[in-house]
Amino acid sequence: MKKIINTGLIGFGNSGQTFFAPFIEADPGFNLAKISTSDPAKAAKANEVYPNSKVVQTAEDIISDPDIELVLVGSPNTSHFELTKKALLAGKHVLVEKPFTVTSAEADELIALAKQQDRVLSVHHNRRFDSGHNTVKKVLASGVLGKLVEMEVHYDRYRLGLRPQAWREKPLPGSGIFYDLAAHLIDASLELFGKPTELTCMMTTQRPGGLEVEDNYELILWYPGLKVTLKGGMLVKEAGPVYTLYGYDGTFIKYGMDVQEEALKAGHKPTEPGWGVEPESIWGHVTRDVDGKTVTEIVPSEPGRYQDLFRNVYEAIAEGKPLIVQPEQARTTIRVIELAFESSREKRTVSYSD
Repeated sequence: MKKIINTGLIGFGNSGQTFFAPFIEADPGFNLAKISTSDPAKAAKANEVYPNSKVVQTAEDIISDPDIELVLVGSPNTSHFELTKKALLAGKHVLVEKPFTVTSAEADELIALAKQQDRVLSVHHNRRFDSGHNTVKKVLASGVLGKLVEMEVHYDRYRLGLRPQAWREKPLPGSGIFYDLAAHLIDASLELFGKPTELTCMMTTQRPGGLEVEDNYELILWYPGLKVTLKGGMLVKEAGPVYTLYGYDGTFIKYGMDVQEEALKAGHKPTEPGWGVEPESIWGHVTRDVDGKTVTEIVPSEPGRYQDLFRNVYEAIAEGKPLIVQPEQARTTIRVIELAFESSREKRTVSYSD
C-alpha cells in the first residue's frame, strides 16, 4: 500500500476552504486528519463538508499532534512565518499559503530551518498551474512569436466597497493587493524568465472609504531585451486581455481568467471530468505573418491543474522527488515585493539584489 500522509489544515477561510481542503480530499495520498479554526461558523461548515476530519480550535492542536506529518498553513499572512516555524520545529513538512512570508529575512530563516530539520517546505503558488500560464509556456516554447520583447499580465477585480473585517484591507504587514495578487504574477514571471536586472513599481489607492493600503499597482520587471509588466486593480469593471505577448514575429493575446477558482467556489471537485478546461470563448490567439499575409490562429488553452501542486508535494515527501515550487523561488518573490515597495516609495527604478 502506498504511503498515506496524515495532514492538518490550519485555517478554514478562503484559502482553506477553496484552495487546500478540496485537493487534499481528492488526492488518495493524503488524509485530511484535522482542521483548525476558532470561528464557530467555519467549524460547523468544516464538520459538515469534511465529517471524517477532526475540527479543532487552535493551530497548536495540529502542530503538536504526533500523527500529523504535513501541515498546511492557510492562515492570514501575518502568521505565516510563526506557524511555519513552529511546524518545522515540531518535525512537520509544511505547505504554506502564498505569500511565503512578509520579509525575505523570514523566508531565509525558514529555508535554513527546513534544511536543518530535513523537512519538505513548499509554498502554495497555485497560479503557476493556471490554464493561462500553462498556455503561455506552450506558446513561448513553440517559438511562434520569435524573440519575445514584451509581456503584460493582468490580475484585476472589481469591488468598489471596502470590507471592514477583511485583514487584507487593514494596514498590517503583508496586507494590500500587492502581497495578495501581485505575488501570483511575480512568481509566474520568475518561473518563465528568472530574476530581473531592475524593476520599477507604482502603487496607489483608488477606492473611496479611507483604505490604508494599496489597491492598484503596476510593476515592470526589466530584463536584457525584455520588458515584463504586471498590473492589478480593484476597479476594473470590464477586463481587457489577461495576457499580451509581443515578439519579433507575432503577438499572442488571451482574455479570461483560469476557471478553477470559480469551479471550486461553486462546489465542483478536481476529480470531475473536464476539470480545469477553459471554454473556447477565452482561448487566446496568435497574429503573425505567413507567406506575406497577416493571419490569426486560435491557440487552444492548456488545462489548469492545481492538483499537480499537491501531487508534487506528496511525491517530494513520500518519494523524495524535487519540488516544483521551491522555497528559494518563493523567497525571490518576496524579495521582488520588498524592492517593489522601495521603488514605489522612492519613485525610482531599483536594481534587483538578493
